[in-house]
Amino acid sequence: MRAWTRPLLAALLALAASACSTLSPQLREQAAAVAVAGRDAQLDCERADRCAAPSPLRELAGEAFAETASAPDGRTRHRALILDEGGEALLARINLMRSATRRIDLQTYIFDKDDSARLVLDELLAAARRGVKVRVLIDQLSAIADLRILAALAGAHQNLELRIYNPTFGRAKPNYLHYAASVICCFRRFNQRMHNKLLVIDDAVGISGGRNYQDDYYDWDSQYNFRDRDVLVAGPVVREMQRNFAAYWNDRRSVPVERLDDVARLLLSSGVPEMPPATPARPERVERMRQAAADAGLVEERLARRAMAVGPVEYLADVPKKHREGESRVSGASGLAGLLAQAREEVLLQTPYLVLSDSAVEIFRQLRQRERPPRVVASTNSLAATDNAIVYALSYKYKRRNVRELGFDIYEYRPFPEDPPVDPALGAWQPGDAETQDPSVPRSELPGAVSGSGGGRGRADDDRRQVRDKLRTESRPSLLSTSHPANRPVPVRAQGKRPRMGLHAKSMVIDRRIAVIGTHNFDPRSETYNTEGVVVIEDPAFAGALAASIERDIAPGNSWTVAPRAPPPVLSGLNYSMNKVLEKSPVLDLWPWRYATNYVFQPGPECPRPLPRRDPRFHQCYVAVGDFPEVSLGPRSILTRMLTAFGAGLVPIL
Repeated sequence: MRAWTRPLLAALLALAASACSTLSPQLREQAAAVAVAGRDAQLDCERADRCAAPSPLRELAGEAFAETASAPDGRTRHRALILDEGGEALLARINLMRSATRRIDLQTYIFDKDDSARLVLDELLAAARRGVKVRVLIDQLSAIADLRILAALAGAHQNLELRIYNPTFGRAKPNYLHYAASVICCFRRFNQRMHNKLLVIDDAVGISGGRNYQDDYYDWDSQYNFRDRDVLVAGPVVREMQRNFAAYWNDRRSVPVERLDDVARLLLSSGVPEMPPATPARPERVERMRQAAADAGLVEERLARRAMAVGPVEYLADVPKKHREGESRVSGASGLAGLLAQAREEVLLQTPYLVLSDSAVEIFRQLRQRERPPRVVASTNSLAATDNAIVYALSYKYKRRNVRELGFDIYEYRPFPEDPPVDPALGAWQPGDAETQDPSVPRSELPGAVSGSGGGRGRADDDRRQVRDKLRTESRPSLLSTSHPANRPVPVRAQGKRPRMGLHAKSMVIDRRIAVIGTHNFDPRSETYNTEGVVVIEDPAFAGALAASIERDIAPGNSWTVAPRAPPPVLSGLNYSMNKVLEKSPVLDLWPWRYATNYVFQPGPECPRPLPRRDPRFHQCYVAVGDFPEVSLGPRSILTRMLTAFGAGLVPIL
């Protein structure tokens, strides 16, 4: 053994040993007993319906089940509603939780402790105290980052249970030594995350989509919000959603929070703590949402009235078996490939991270080779909008392939879209909210900022606004820093008076006939490592509504158009050949002149309306704005190109 390997091995062993310090089974049992003994058994309601509040959304389920029972063709009937606006998505969740009479099942990847997340948590506790059985399942990587809250929930009420999926080294909140040890000893398992997001009310109404439980998924953040999408479904398919949830809940990787070492130690040392009081950054906004959720007329007008009657609905979802050794391809969402193969005229694809797996590339290549290939439109993030610059860099590498070989029409979302689906009336940011804060400044650099997800109260300004440095992404924390998340939006030149936005919606429309909304990012991580779930609705009217939503996002004021550059007067053949050769290289792609770049539409007498990139007049009506428009720092561009050149091999794990 070489001299330098011995200290390295010793360091790795010490790291692993520190991570593996665990409680005995006996102490875990004692901690669980403390939690169970502390659980309140009193109920606030003695009525058979658990004092459920009336809900027009819940009534949709009654209509769907009644139509199914009387359908002469034996086919199921459903109601479906697209939740585009963050405020409406939160309103629907709160209203439905209050309507529950028997059970609430909630499954998510991220659960914070900010205003929106704490509001949801309080509603879940209130439902449990009414007599409703509440089960909450959170992936460990982004679970509530506060041991006191977790311990309080463990012993809060006999009707509420909390489990953590795939905990690293038996902990609810691992430190960075644990993360590092996980990478060293068990990299594959560490990467296997439960990315599903599901809310099921009484096996009758379900919500699935891209949103986690954090302010920036509901337009409540003053600096950066996600443009996201959920779908609400009422009817028989919700029973399948519940069965899928139960498969995760009963899986060996789902561990009761009171049996995790760090929570158990707190319970053993201090008993069940009191739930920390809520300290909302914007109390008036929280109260406005509470009142809105209690207003059945408002819910009817804003939500239930827009629900569409549709026929059969499918819930294509992975099961925990996907994470077992040798069975990584066991996937309920593998049916997406079959749906794509059906395309004849058009595929509208919306994903925050346009990094295609080998199998996806092959599917689109086969579509392209048809005598009449379908049009493929891809809505995705720009570097200025994304929260994950690393993944963007890898997608950037393959623009030439996606545009030329696969025939994609790509639109990159702008950080300050002109027409975002945001409604200030439901507590979102107001004009002027972001005036005092440059959205390009990391939160950890603000006065009074507190590191870690959830943070605390700070003194950034006179109103003691809460500032946090939080995990925003569908990725892992940084192993190199304890004070910064792995991914943050890059600095931008624009000083907007509203928060930046980044695309997070995961949707697809095939031939204006089949609609897909869910958690699947259509990337290698979703295919191989994460578990996912999507709702599939075959209905022309519903598919048309989803298509209209995506087309709004790709409108000129909301997205830049990606198109081939105008051919250079000299050496055009050399430029094309170098792009093609270096794209095939896994670790080298330094050629600076790219095949495609971003364009902005310039309306005028000769250009009255937007044009497709293949139109002969395209370069007359569109002006090139560069590969990374609105990004302010040169080093970010350099980093993106470096990652493009040398990081392509990371695609399968990002």
